[in-house]
Amino acid sequence: MSFTPNLDDTIVAVATAPGRGGIGVVRLSGPDACKIALPMLRLKHELEPGRAVFGELIETQEAHVGTAAPGCPAEHDEPERRSAAARTGVSAPQRIDEVVVTCFAKPHSYTTDDVVEISAHGSPVVLRHIVELCLAAGARLAEPGEFTMRAFLNGRIDLTQAEAVRDLIESQTLYQAKVAAQQLEGALSRRLQPIKQKLVELIAMLEAGIDFAEDDVSVLPDATILEHIAQVRAPLNQLLASFAYGKIVHEGLTLAIVGRPNVGKSSLFNRLVERERAIVTATPGTTRDLVTETVAIEGIPVKLVDTAGIRQALDEAESIGIRKSMEALADADLVLVVLDASQPQTKEDEELIAQAMQRAAIVVENKCDLRSVGVPTSGKTGQKWGTHVFVSTSALTGEGIAELRAEILKHVGGETGTQIESGFLTNVRHEGLIKDSLLALGAAQTAVAGKIPHEMLLLDLYNALRPLDAITGATTTDDILNLIFSTFCIGK
Repeated sequence: MSFTPNLDDTIVAVATAPGRGGIGVVRLSGPDACKIALPMLRLKHELEPGRAVFGELIETQEAHVGTAAPGCPAEHDEPERRSAAARTGVSAPQRIDEVVVTCFAKPHSYTTDDVVEISAHGSPVVLRHIVELCLAAGARLAEPGEFTMRAFLNGRIDLTQAEAVRDLIESQTLYQAKVAAQQLEGALSRRLQPIKQKLVELIAMLEAGIDFAEDDVSVLPDATILEHIAQVRAPLNQLLASFAYGKIVHEGLTLAIVGRPNVGKSSLFNRLVERERAIVTATPGTTRDLVTETVAIEGIPVKLVDTAGIRQALDEAESIGIRKSMEALADADLVLVVLDASQPQTKEDEELIAQAMQRAAIVVENKCDLRSVGVPTSGKTGQKWGTHVFVSTSALTGEGIAELRAEILKHVGGETGTQIESGFLTNVRHEGLIKDSLLALGAAQTAVAGKIPHEMLLLDLYNALRPLDAITGATTTDDILNLIFSTFCIGK
C-alpha cells in the first residue's frame, strides 16, 4: 500500500472477519460516505450522527425522497414512496436484507472523516453486494489498515496507538487485550513524553548557548550536560528492560517438557492443558512425535510441547522422535526437566539436567505420590537446584501443579511486578529504536568527555531524539508506515 494516499476520496471494506456469521459490517469512510450509502438503503427514521437506525438494503440505487439530516439525507416516509410508486406504475425496489446503519460525522469518528457503517446479516454474498454497490457509486476499496492509517495521518492517534489496534485484534488472551488497550489509550506515549521533554530541553539550552554566545548566554558546563543526559538514559534503560517481559506478553512463551520415557511427561502435559490431549499409557516410549498445545497462564500464552522420552532409541521412529525432542529443548524459551520421584536418579537424568543447566529450566520431580520409602526426595518445591528451581508434582493427583504454574509465571517476569506497569515495550520495532536512542546518548557522553564542540555534540543528541519521535510516528518514513499498516486486516 502506498502511503501517499488521497485523503479526500471515500473508501469501503467489510469490517468483520471473513466467513459467515450473525452480523457483518461494511464500513465507508470519506466525504461521500453518506451520499454513496443512502441510495441503497430504505431507512425507517432520519439518519443522525451517533444514532443507529433500522432499515432495509434494497436492490437498486434509486434516489431517496424525504427529509434529510445535515450532511446525511435519509428516507423515512415509506407510505409516500409506495403512493408515488403506485401513481407512476413503477414498483418499489425490493428488499435484500434488514440492516442497522450508523453514521459518524467528522471529526467525531474513528478516521475523523464522515463514516457510515452498515450492519447486515453476515452473509458473504450480501456483504460483497453492498461493497460492489459502493464501488459502483464512486468509493474505492480500502487497503489493509487504511482506516487506521487515516486515523493516524489525521492526527487522531499516534503510531504506538495504531500498532496497539493491531495487537488488540490479534490478542489471544484477555491480559494481552488489556495490555493492548493500555497502549491504545497512549500508555507508552505518556511514558515517553517526559523523557523526550528532558532531551528537548537539553538540546534547546545547547542551541541557545551557541546561537546567543555574544549576548552572554551562559554555556552549560560539562557536568550539567552529563547530568541531563543521565536523566534521559536512566528511564530509557528501564523502558528497554521491560521488553523482556513485554515480548513474552505479546508473543507468548514456548515451554518444552523433556525427560526419560515413562516419567509422566504426557500426564503432566495433560494436567497443564487441563484435558486429555496427549496419549498416556504405562508402556515407555508412547510419545513418538511432538505434541503441542497453547494455554494461558495468568494471561500469558504458553505453547506447551510434549516430547518423546529421551533414551537409547530402539527403532528408527523413536530415534526421529528423540531428535525432535532435543531440537524442541534447544528452541524452547523454558524447559521442564521431568524426573520420576518413584525411582532413583539415573545417568540419563543427570545428563539431561546438565544440558538444561545451559538454559532457563525448571526441574520437576513427578509422581511424588508414588515415592518409595527408600527413594529420597531431590529437594523442596521452590528450592534452587543449581541455578534452576525444583518443583515436586503429581500429575495423577494434581499435587504441586499450582506451584509449577507459579514457577512458570515467575520465569515470565510475574514475580518482578513488571506486569503491573503500564507503557512497557511489547514491540520489536520500539525496542530497536530505544536501543538506537541509547547508543546516540552514549556517543554524546563520550563527546562531552572528549571536549567535543557543542555543535558536534548536538548531532548526537538529535540522533537520540529522532528514534523516540519515530516510535510515535513524528519522524517515521513512508517505508516504515507501509510495513506497519500492511500487516493489518482489511476493514480496520
